[in-house]
Amino acid sequence: MANLIKEQQDILKKLHIDTLNPMQEAASLAIENNNNTIILSPTGTGKTLAFLLPTIKTLDPDSDEIQALILVPTRELAIQIEQVARNMGTGFKVNAVYGGRPMSKDKIEIKHNPAILIGTPGRILDHFDSDRFTKSTIKTLILDEFDKSLEIGFEAEMSAILSELSGINKRILTSATQGTTIPNFVQLDQPKVVNFLDKKVVSRLEIKTLASPDKDKLATLLNLILHLGNQPGIVFCNFKDSIAIVSTFLERNRISHGCFSGGMEQKDRERALIKFRNGSSQLLLATDLAARGIDIPELKFIIHYELPIHAEEFTHRNGRTARVDKKGTAYILQWKNQKLPDFIKNTSEANITNKAPREPQFWQTLFISGGRKDKISKGDIAGLFIKQGNMSKEQLGVIELKQDCAFVAVPITLANNLIEKLNNSRLKKKKVRIYVL
Repeated sequence: MANLIKEQQDILKKLHIDTLNPMQEAASLAIENNNNTIILSPTGTGKTLAFLLPTIKTLDPDSDEIQALILVPTRELAIQIEQVARNMGTGFKVNAVYGGRPMSKDKIEIKHNPAILIGTPGRILDHFDSDRFTKSTIKTLILDEFDKSLEIGFEAEMSAILSELSGINKRILTSATQGTTIPNFVQLDQPKVVNFLDKKVVSRLEIKTLASPDKDKLATLLNLILHLGNQPGIVFCNFKDSIAIVSTFLERNRISHGCFSGGMEQKDRERALIKFRNGSSQLLLATDLAARGIDIPELKFIIHYELPIHAEEFTHRNGRTARVDKKGTAYILQWKNQKLPDFIKNTSEANITNKAPREPQFWQTLFISGGRKDKISKGDIAGLFIKQGNMSKEQLGVIELKQDCAFVAVPITLANNLIEKLNNSRLKKKKVRIYVL
């Protein structure tokens, strides 16, 4: 295996991080010196990096087998961890498998065993039952967001998976909440607990209420969006039907947005996130599925178009802004006769009398029908657009490379011209189709 990187400082440099935060330092040290570790820390504090760094150090570069298994409750979290692990640029193979996509894709990706396998319980168990790889070489087990992955409904699958892991010598569990009972089948003997949930951290989150004269709150939502200008943010709804209503309203008012809910195909959810990340969509209309376990940049605000029933969901939604040491605002759209639940405290009224200048949509996302399996790199894509597309480096937006395709953000004013020039071009040995996503 070539160009392996296990040194922490080299990895942090690739991630554009200067130093680890106190939780990450404490967690890494605990994992290195203990067989069983529990990491409790709020959403957005960097738990993924906290467990990946010490895990990378344990990997044997001469092994062709799976050495670490990361179990997660959602597809989105699996994808997020895979992306973080790839961005670390260690040279170790990493793959994520999850329900909602063809099993044939999994088989292709794990034909050559990854050093780290990430997956949801159901899909991992499917692979276990089919004996697609050696299980005895898996030495490290990570249960990320174990409060969700050990819930009733997952227990049987988790128990079946763990019963087949005879070689585990290191167990790592992470959560943003505490109080979850850990079943005996996890075999978590005398764990070292790293608890940053009780640390006195000065919250930089502001919670502001905005009264709506109408029960549907659509006009009030639009006024708030116009007040905030072109800033990206998430609008949280409770139901996919609510998302559909809000989406239709925003389309009529020419507000660029994407939708994200459990009722959508996995492929469509992934593409909504890609367009949100690269700036092609200003807003993401989402259910609580987006409250945690998805890979998106730091946001300055989120909007509760509809309030969740429980405090935990409210906390996780708010965790999408004011992350680590940054400021953020959670707006609550409140019908004038609506009483707020008891778990919402310390609010102030929002003042949105002024409107921020709005710029027209700048970015457009182009789809490219080739990816990693075709030996295509981000550099190949950038070269094609800069050389044959006559673009400058500054004009080229975010490039996201997947196993069988890629996505690139380009200025909307150049999109059609680029398609004319570059569609059916060759990248490596593959002729690729390029079109607007």
